[in-house]
Amino acid sequence: MRSINRRAGAALLCLAATAGLVSCGGSDSAGGKTTLDYWLWDDRQLPAYKECATAFEKANPDITVKITQTAWDQYWQNLTTQLASGEAPDVWTNQSTYYPQFAANGQLLDVQPLVDRDKVDLSGFQAGLADTWVKDGKRYGLPKDWDTMGLVYNTAHFEKQGVSAAELADLTWNPQDGGTLEQAIAKATVDAEGRNGLDPDFDKKHVKTYGFLPEWADGGHGQNGWGPLAASIGFQYLDKNPWGTHYNYDDPKLAATIDWFKHLIDKGYAPRFDKSSDVANSELITAGKGAMTIVGSWTISMFTDPKVKEKFAFAPLPAGPEGRKSSINGLADSIWAGTEHKEEAWKWVKFLASPECQKSVGKHAVVFPAQKAGTEEALAAHKAQGRDVTAFTDAAASKDGTFLLPVTEHGTEINPLVQDAVQSVILGQTGAESALKSVNDKVNGLFK
Repeated sequence: MRSINRRAGAALLCLAATAGLVSCGGSDSAGGKTTLDYWLWDDRQLPAYKECATAFEKANPDITVKITQTAWDQYWQNLTTQLASGEAPDVWTNQSTYYPQFAANGQLLDVQPLVDRDKVDLSGFQAGLADTWVKDGKRYGLPKDWDTMGLVYNTAHFEKQGVSAAELADLTWNPQDGGTLEQAIAKATVDAEGRNGLDPDFDKKHVKTYGFLPEWADGGHGQNGWGPLAASIGFQYLDKNPWGTHYNYDDPKLAATIDWFKHLIDKGYAPRFDKSSDVANSELITAGKGAMTIVGSWTISMFTDPKVKEKFAFAPLPAGPEGRKSSINGLADSIWAGTEHKEEAWKWVKFLASPECQKSVGKHAVVFPAQKAGTEEALAAHKAQGRDVTAFTDAAASKDGTFLLPVTEHGTEINPLVQDAVQSVILGQTGAESALKSVNDKVNGLFK
């Protein structure tokens, strides 16, 4: 970020230059060195990007990269505030459902002319990732990583309840009876007396371990919950994706999916939303309060950390009538349209997207880098640690096995509208069909 005081200081130095004291330029210091501000939100990825910054600075001694990391919610709040004040970071980590609004507001630099000028090879990225960041011929970022979804489960707990890893790897789901997924969840739900959810004497008012932990703070896409299951019975968010203009939240398939999640709560297999803790599902499951939940591939290291007492494994999402469906999402590095250091920022973004940096990131095995070479490094690192992460990689490789999260304008307005509507259903305040029809009208009204 550039401050007013720094700009004023630079102006004074320029005046002094007329007396032969200093030379003038766009750099941040009298030494001719440029400092780029770079933001990201994942603390587990911070060490990897510090390594990339060190390598970049060695190759570009006239540029320093200052990395700022803040947690997810605060990250977007801070970014919105900084953009409004005209003091945004030069480069930031961007997310596919957030960036359309920044692009619409003219806050992102179109890097396509720079890609063309420097003949940047985009063929090394996982298929489809680079195209997500293009609208009307303008490109608003270069891919940095990708993620898919899967199930994480407590291995010892399921073994004790007689559910094998092979069964968990081949679950089915439908909104009518829940398929074998609901059977596994019921067996994994245990009350204070040690009875599981299939026992006639199961006490749903005194549950020790819930079979499933749903995620309700999930915006307008349900990435960590209802989205993949609804997609597995044929639900599609939009008339087209990306850049559709008509949402389908009123689809009965989505209502049936949300009703099934509420059914889990009513049966005592999942915690009541109004009694839920503010503690994240990842912390609840590692503490033994839950047996299974849906997670993204970016959480792998969280559950395989040697400090975690329980042992966890990953399984594919259940197959619905339309097959297994996982969202595939990707992040990119974007440049602020107002940066005073466009060329330096572009050098950094180009390096972040390079095989050199992404292979280095892959070795940390925190995420799957967008460059295929980086993904291979990540897979090798996981294998060396004895981790089976095929639940996520098989989803990405499966034909018709993935779908894009919604990439449209008005995303920041849509997310709270849909999240509130879904939560009202889960709280029993309104029916699913009514709530989703109402919010769908509101969402589509944004495009008129």
